Amino acid sequence: MNAAPADQIRLLDLQALDSRLDQLAHRRRTLPEHAEIDKATADHNALKDLVVAAQAQLGDTTREQAKAEADVEQVRSRAARNQQRMDSGAVSPKDLENLQHENASLAKRQGDLEDIVLEVMERLESAQTRVVELTARLEHSSVVVAEAEGRRDAEFAEIDGQVEKVRRDREAIAHIIPADLMKSYLRLREQQGGVGAARLYQRRCEGCRTEFSITEFNAIKAEPADKVLRCENCGRILVRTGESGV
Repeated sequence: MNAAPADQIRLLDLQALDSRLDQLAHRRRTLPEHAEIDKATADHNALKDLVVAAQAQLGDTTREQAKAEADVEQVRSRAARNQQRMDSGAVSPKDLENLQHENASLAKRQGDLEDIVLEVMERLESAQTRVVELTARLEHSSVVVAEAEGRRDAEFAEIDGQVEKVRRDREAIAHIIPADLMKSYLRLREQQGGVGAARLYQRRCEGCRTEFSITEFNAIKAEPADKVLRCENCGRILVRTGESGV
C-alpha cells in the first residue's frame, strides 16, 4: 500500500487522539465514585432491610403490649364484678368464700400480667428507639449515595466534554486520510490493543519498542517515502518522521 508521507504522519495524530479517547473511556469506567456508589448503595439497602425488620418488630411488640394490657383489663373487670357481688350481700356464704378465693387468685394473676406489661413496654421503647435510629441512618445513607452520584455525574460531564472535543479533532483528521489507509489502520488498531500506527524513532518501533538491526534499518531507509511500512515484529503501520533518521 502506498500513501503520501503527510497522510501517514496524520495517522500518528489520529492514533494520539484515539488513544486519548481510550484513556477517557477507561477513566469514565474506573472513576473511584463507582466503588463509592456501589458501597453506599449496598449500605443503604442493608439499612433499608434493617428498618423493615425493626418496624416489623415494633409492630409485633405493639400488638403484644395491646394484648397484655387487654389481659390485665379482663382480670380487673372480673375482679371488679366479683367485688360488686360480694358488696351486694346477695350471695351465699359458700359463694362469698368462692368469690374471695377467686379474687385472691385474680389479684396474683393481675400482678403477673402487669409485670408482663412493664416488660413489654420496655421492649416497645427499645424497638421504637431502634426504628428512629435506623431511619435516621437510612436517611443519611440516601444523602451519601446522592452525593457520590453527584460527584460521579460531575466527572462524567467533565470527561464527556473532553471526549466531544477530541472527537471533533479526530473527525477533522480522519476526513482527509485516504480510505484504504484508514481501513488498514482501524483493522490493526482493533487487532493490536488499540494501537494501529506507531512512529519509527531512529531505529525503534514505538509501538512494540523493537529496535531494528542496522541491516533492517537500511532496508527501511531504502523504501520509497510513500510506501506504507509495517513493523516486522508487531505488524503495526510504521510511520517515518523527521526524527526517524531515514
